[in-house]
Amino acid sequence: MIGKIKQSQGKLAAPAGIGTAGSKVVRAGFIPLLDASVLIAAAEFGFAKKEGLTLDLVKDVSWANVRDRLAFRQFDIAHMLSPMPVASMLGLGSNPSPTITPFSLGRGGNAITLSTRLFDRMRETTGISEQASALENARALCKVLDVMKAHGQAMPVFGVTYPFSSHNYEFRYWLAAGGIDPDRDVKLVVVPPPLTSDALAAGAIDGFCVGAPWNMVACERGVGRIVAAKQDIWPSAPEKVIAMRPEWAESQPETVSRLIVALDAAARWCDDPGNHDALAEALADPRLIAAPVDIIRHVLAGEFSLDARGNRRVIPGYFNFHHDFANYPKPGHALWIYSQMIRWGQTALSEEGVRLATSAYRPDLYRAALGIGPEELDIGIEGDSQTDRFMDDHIFDPADIFSYVRNFTVRSDLRQNTDSEEI
Repeated sequence: MIGKIKQSQGKLAAPAGIGTAGSKVVRAGFIPLLDASVLIAAAEFGFAKKEGLTLDLVKDVSWANVRDRLAFRQFDIAHMLSPMPVASMLGLGSNPSPTITPFSLGRGGNAITLSTRLFDRMRETTGISEQASALENARALCKVLDVMKAHGQAMPVFGVTYPFSSHNYEFRYWLAAGGIDPDRDVKLVVVPPPLTSDALAAGAIDGFCVGAPWNMVACERGVGRIVAAKQDIWPSAPEKVIAMRPEWAESQPETVSRLIVALDAAARWCDDPGNHDALAEALADPRLIAAPVDIIRHVLAGEFSLDARGNRRVIPGYFNFHHDFANYPKPGHALWIYSQMIRWGQTALSEEGVRLATSAYRPDLYRAALGIGPEELDIGIEGDSQTDRFMDDHIFDPADIFSYVRNFTVRSDLRQNTDSEEI
């Protein structure tokens, strides 16, 4: 694998434009989530235009639609869940089509929200405080589930956005850390992000893991309580990426480079708090995120109303659009995603699987466009620093994925049908 890239992060400078001759239209699909901010900013604030590109943004309703429209060449690029290119290269799911990513859209943005009714039952059963940690909340839920089983009550239903998603793996990670088996103790179903709050309000689900702003929307409506954020589970967990077909990238390398330069500039801009008012106003537009501008502004600042009772939490750096190479498509992160697919029975471990998983993340294209990259190895130990720990203190060594997966007490040993609505 690629070794260290000798570029001092402290000397990171904005890349120069690579020329704007010959404007090129790039059709880009996206889901209405705040983690599409970099893509949207590149289109709305002139960063793409500066590089001779016109980003034609197309809002879609589900990740399956985005996947299919990219595969069928209705999109040139797409805002996509970080595990989706890995799944596509492994041939997993319905209609798998080769997909790569040369650029991450940042870190952060997810949270786990439970219904107020379920959270109140957790407090009544265990006495946890309003300020309980993510792990304490998971353990409290485990005790409630024990009571529900003893009384023959139906297991709760939780929503995630897609089988091959950070939301699915993070929700499972959180549940398992609390002693809950996500395949036996609860029922997981797929719910498109914009519908999660309505589904919770209607009682169709008892909780969900989704990206901003939909957790805050549920809490502001008084139907949900945020019990964990992405940073609580693993701060460096990859979130959304820019995805494209390999043949599209290979056929027009200059367009890909221009795109990466534009996205890099947009990511820098989005990271500046001084630009968040303008960004929030743009994102609130009905053709984009279509959520209240005040909620978007608070989420961008990491300021959360956890529920309708006035409990609040501030998460510094809840969104990291650019800092600390948040946009670098690190192959080691692709391997962590692969480990979660193995842990939950979606695929099996093999040398070919390792090769295919890492092939989905393309740091070579990132470096070709920007001439920079992080100093650490593309593939290395994860979760071993004080500022970047997993919530259960496990450490991921990509050189020994088998032992990593087997060291979890809660895991699946069976292959599962990942094409169904129930996962």
